[in-house]
Amino acid sequence: MEGFAGKILRINLTEREKTCEFPSNEFYRTYMGGRAFIAYYLLKETKSNTKPLSPENKVIFANGPLTGSPLAGTGRNSVGAISPLTGGYGDAQVGGYWGNELKKAGYDAIIIEGKASEPVYLQITNGKVKICDARHLWGLKTAEAEAKIKEEMQDNKTRVCQIGVAGEKMIPYACVINDLAHFAGRTGIGAVLGSKNLRAIAVRGKKKQNYSNPEKIKDLSLWFKNNYQDLVARLSELGTSGIINNLNQLGGLPTRYFQEGDFHGAEKISGETLRDTILTKRETCYACPVRCKRVVNTGSPYHIDPLYGGPEYETIAALGSLCGIDDLEAISKGNELCNAYGLDTISTGVCIAFAMECFEKGIIGLQDSGGIDLSFGKVDAMLSTIMAIVKREGLGKILSLGVRRAAKVLGKEAEKISMHVKGQEIPMHEPRLKHALGLGYALSATGADHVHNLHDTSFILRVKSMEPMGILEPLPLTDLGPKKVRLFMYHNMWSFFKDCAVYCTMVPWSPSQVVEIMEAITGWNTSLWELIKVGERALNLTRCFNIRRGLTSKDDILPDRFFEAFSTGPLKGVQINKKDFYDALVLLYGMLGWDKNGIPSNAKLYELNLDWLIQ
Repeated sequence: MEGFAGKILRINLTEREKTCEFPSNEFYRTYMGGRAFIAYYLLKETKSNTKPLSPENKVIFANGPLTGSPLAGTGRNSVGAISPLTGGYGDAQVGGYWGNELKKAGYDAIIIEGKASEPVYLQITNGKVKICDARHLWGLKTAEAEAKIKEEMQDNKTRVCQIGVAGEKMIPYACVINDLAHFAGRTGIGAVLGSKNLRAIAVRGKKKQNYSNPEKIKDLSLWFKNNYQDLVARLSELGTSGIINNLNQLGGLPTRYFQEGDFHGAEKISGETLRDTILTKRETCYACPVRCKRVVNTGSPYHIDPLYGGPEYETIAALGSLCGIDDLEAISKGNELCNAYGLDTISTGVCIAFAMECFEKGIIGLQDSGGIDLSFGKVDAMLSTIMAIVKREGLGKILSLGVRRAAKVLGKEAEKISMHVKGQEIPMHEPRLKHALGLGYALSATGADHVHNLHDTSFILRVKSMEPMGILEPLPLTDLGPKKVRLFMYHNMWSFFKDCAVYCTMVPWSPSQVVEIMEAITGWNTSLWELIKVGERALNLTRCFNIRRGLTSKDDILPDRFFEAFSTGPLKGVQINKKDFYDALVLLYGMLGWDKNGIPSNAKLYELNLDWLIQ
């Protein structure tokens, strides 16, 4: 099949069995890849009571038709499982080069099941699979492990996907790492791999990709190369941290654990400051000219190993403004520690900031923190707490549970300030600035997520990207009326399609261009309508998965803090109106074909060709 390898690899670690499956063209066209692949196999092959860290859970690595094509933004793959952080559906996307290498090795996806009796890693070379001893890798930092694997494979072009020590210790927000500096950070899939004693998957492939219309793909690739500076020049120059000063001016930069929205030290940690001080080079993902990835290097007092890249926006805000810290070099050191040990920087930063507020409110004291002053702004407290989490020592042992479980351990006063949705810590985007973003946090099957979400700031002046879907009017940031709900619904269906086709949401291919790309890659006679339906199918698959896991509409909530007004800053007095918010949520259910309890109707599932889910 054009655009696909046409083959899925299944590995049972318990039995050390390796088998291949060859899905039909109809299967690929219905589910496509990425998120829908993952949800399909989890629904089909796990039970409602499967424990996330049991051998019965499955980890699915899934490419999409765009993965590995010579087009900007296509160096990505997805990985998912039952999340140990939320107990529901979990997945994350990651960039770099590993996904492309997997497709060149002959596979669209890998299904990992069972549990190895001892630590192992996988070698996949041009379709051949070998299960290797990884006891000598256990406990190593990620750079050390990757170097040993490449040495053993005797090929420096090998691409390595792995977990770190955090995954080995099954910390529920442990991440999966591609090429040392690209992260599937959210929902704790690294912990599931750790529970299976699987440290890494090393891949090398040389199979040539087949496309229906390679000349069209070449033309589109050349167009982007010639025009990307006009489209995303700021992203290329400053990386994702280029938004820090703007968010701060708007009052939407998460500060001091979401108590404030503007930070006095924002300029010190901005993308401009990073560019002018510690940036050494810009890196990229497969086939992408944008080069938005940062690489930093510092001397005293923090030596930063450039192998681990550099901090992006989410990390700078989570370990910086959220903790009241304006030391960019210290934040970069915190980023390096998380990368070396395999922790999601968003969840890590939220857990540390949570501890800081607990400390300042007297919920915990010096006797709980091991004598460390956990006041906001304390650099040493941030760095030492990261290591305490990795080691699961002292307060770090509690924080390593994630903010929801940590709050339960610390008591009711701590639970009142527990900032999560469905157990996943809130990302670094403020819903009191962008109201529909909060709607997305509440609805998301993976818990609070910023990637497949609507950012209201993108649609206050123009809606060009949504015009092909009939969305024609810009809308205010704080609007939660029917027109904003409609915009949200179509935008998110398109975002979920991206998660199935598997390409970067930061690269601004227009919907009409994506239709051309899909036709050129697969040869399908497709349309925007069909592609949106793929996204809607993915949304309903993950919704049904969570319903089966026991989640209900009562889990589609926001922390109370977002319904409270800011007391200072540009957004002083601004809050989300709770009634308007939940009215919008119920309206969204209706627009999606779900009942008032958020359950997809039989008619909707039939319409999406998902009637097998009804039972």
